[in-house]
Amino acid sequence: MKKIAVEQVKIKVIIVDDHAILRTGIKQILQASGEIEVVAEAENATQAIRMARDTTADVMLLDISLPDKTGIDALKLIKRENSTLNILMLSMYMEEQYAVRSIRSGASGYLCKHTASEELLTAIHTLAKGKKYITASVAEILAEQVGEDHNKALHDALSDREFQVMTLIASGLSVGEIADKLALSVKTVSMYRTRLLEKMHLKHNADITHYAIKNQLV
Repeated sequence: MKKIAVEQVKIKVIIVDDHAILRTGIKQILQASGEIEVVAEAENATQAIRMARDTTADVMLLDISLPDKTGIDALKLIKRENSTLNILMLSMYMEEQYAVRSIRSGASGYLCKHTASEELLTAIHTLAKGKKYITASVAEILAEQVGEDHNKALHDALSDREFQVMTLIASGLSVGEIADKLALSVKTVSMYRTRLLEKMHLKHNADITHYAIKNQLV
């Protein structure tokens, strides 16, 4: 009796990154596995939000740094409309900066872009099963944050936008440059700067830079 071949159901993935070369590299890695199909690509948050709404997918790979909105802002909007889509945040930043904020905002996992391709494939398979992918380093950060409030770092009290402004100031950007990068007004960025200085009991940009470097946030 002739056997009927059963076609393997592939994991459907959306890639969101503003760098075309990096998208191509990730796509090649995923498709080479033979188990993953890239069904859509986006280069900014606006496209990502639309694709999450209109494209059937199991997993979205979402870059933290996008030209029109932050990845975390996009994450929140996407999860509001499509709570079942599993999102893996990809970033050049180490886990200490954005991993916990991403997971708290609805991400199912967080990986640094320099991670091995095998880890990326494992993460995608884990998310496709509806599970979270937490690396050992992220698990350690989460464990450290479970405790008394007085043990929390000062920057934990910041909103996502305040935290982002803080790291950009610490990276040497002016208020005007930050406004351009985040598509905000100078007045709005100045407001976030004032808030974060108050919350962290700091006075000047130099204090912000010193704090960020000391806490390995830049």
